[in-house]
Amino acid sequence: MALKRIALFLGLLGGINWALVGAFKFDLVTFAFGFMPLLVSIVQIVIGVAAAYALFVYMVK
Repeated sequence: MALKRIALFLGLLGGINWALVGAFKFDLVTFAFGFMPLLVSIVQIVIGVAAAYALFVYMVK
């Protein structure tokens, strides 16, 4: 149950980030973790995997 909520939250966060990138060319993840490019990549991968997991879990439900 907690994993589904975390995945949903991260998926929504990713969606908000993409909306900011599209509307204002502002990447929230890079802004927050830009001092470590590897960390930016890891965070983006985790958010993407969480969004895919949330999509799968909520579609199967």
